[in-house]
Amino acid sequence: MLSAPETYDAWYRTARGHWIGEAEYRLLRRQLELRQGETILDAGCGTGYFSRRFMQDGHSVVGVDLDPAATAYARRSLMPPLSCVVADMTALPFADRSFDCVISVTALCFVADEAKAMKEIVRVARRHFGLGLLNRDSLLHRAKSPDAGSYAGARWHTGASVAALLHDLPVRDVRVATAILFPGGGPVARVLESLAPAGLPWGGFIAVTGSVEPRDESRQRGIGPA
Repeated sequence: MLSAPETYDAWYRTARGHWIGEAEYRLLRRQLELRQGETILDAGCGTGYFSRRFMQDGHSVVGVDLDPAATAYARRSLMPPLSCVVADMTALPFADRSFDCVISVTALCFVADEAKAMKEIVRVARRHFGLGLLNRDSLLHRAKSPDAGSYAGARWHTGASVAALLHDLPVRDVRVATAILFPGGGPVARVLESLAPAGLPWGGFIAVTGSVEPRDESRQRGIGPA
């Protein structure tokens, strides 16, 4: 019998899971505009799907997750192995600005104090951040029970809640886009997705990216350590 991490990761190898995972990854990467070789922290990395994809594109990635079983799976399933730390996203065990970029994909929605976790993400990011959130204004939300499967207990976001999450943080150049307008994942859904105009706000996956202000500017605004 497969373990819970193995079962979760195997979903990304199904036809629907592969399409959704790749669509989410491509959107997030396009929004981030990463430089070659930039270092990344994957906060709430789970079994390492997005860590693996960024590593395949030439980035050095460190994963953090509170679940020891998930991080153990991520370490042994990736080649080269993913460097993983078992830690809480609300208290990341890294110095300020330790990574060029910090990502967190569908992990904040399961953190009780997401505002505190978001502050930690910005604190340890040197240049930019990228979030993957669940969209309340989507067909996916309408189709899923809030207590169903891997969505159980998840927080679903809106444009207003995204703005509130970033309010008063030292970030700028924030970009918001969505993917997975038609979550069925079948051939028709994929064709419709490819034909849909860019920028529609109703996709099930919200990609939020932005830049972290330089330290001097953050201090001028009264944010962060003196």
